[in-house]
Amino acid sequence: MKVEVCVTSVEAAKIAERAGADRLELCSELAVGGVTPSAGLLQAIRDAVGIPVHVLIRPRSGDFTYSEHTFSQMLRDISYCRELGFDGIVTGCLHADNRLDPIGMGHLAGACADLHLTFHRAFDRIPDWESALLELEAIGVDTILTSGQAASAVQGFSRLEELVQRTGCGIMPGGGIRPSNLEKFIGKGFEAVHLSALEHPEPELFLGVPLNTPGLLREGTPLLPDAGMIETVVRAIKAGRK
Repeated sequence: MKVEVCVTSVEAAKIAERAGADRLELCSELAVGGVTPSAGLLQAIRDAVGIPVHVLIRPRSGDFTYSEHTFSQMLRDISYCRELGFDGIVTGCLHADNRLDPIGMGHLAGACADLHLTFHRAFDRIPDWESALLELEAIGVDTILTSGQAASAVQGFSRLEELVQRTGCGIMPGGGIRPSNLEKFIGKGFEAVHLSALEHPEPELFLGVPLNTPGLLREGTPLLPDAGMIETVVRAIKAGRK
């Protein structure tokens, strides 16, 4: 069973490599479940570590239903990761009702070609997971990252055990994995375990104006700009010019 550590920086990647991690999942913004890292971070990580790195391709937070333009962006991101020589891709897409989107996922898998392909925790939102397993196998997914459709891998352990028995895809428990509960997962047929290993932070003290906007966070459809508001501002600015 491999140990995959989720990292968001060169510093974190080096710590995980020195600590003996088998591979890394590279992303940005863990607080929203992770999004695709920048080109600069991808290049820096490629030069900094020697263990396998799988890159998260998730263009934004929120749901996993993507427009044509966003999907094209994902394909370009995968192509760039291939050019840089990364070992794997972590991604996934669903329909608006949280059913697996097999056509979209098939296109993503085709772009990955011979790279290791992990279907990420979008799996935990799929109601008909039994059918999804068959479709993901047919698409060629190597690994499924999942908490067993529960808030944590410990809470979803019975579903995780069932998944191991039901699919040829490797099952990688993720979500709340700690040294204190690791024994529960050892020797149960899992391909790997996934963790960020972050220390529990103390309440943060900082100087300056807060720039985070918790009210903008979404689990579903992301917010879009109001065209009417933009037009009103543009007209007002232009009318006030001399």
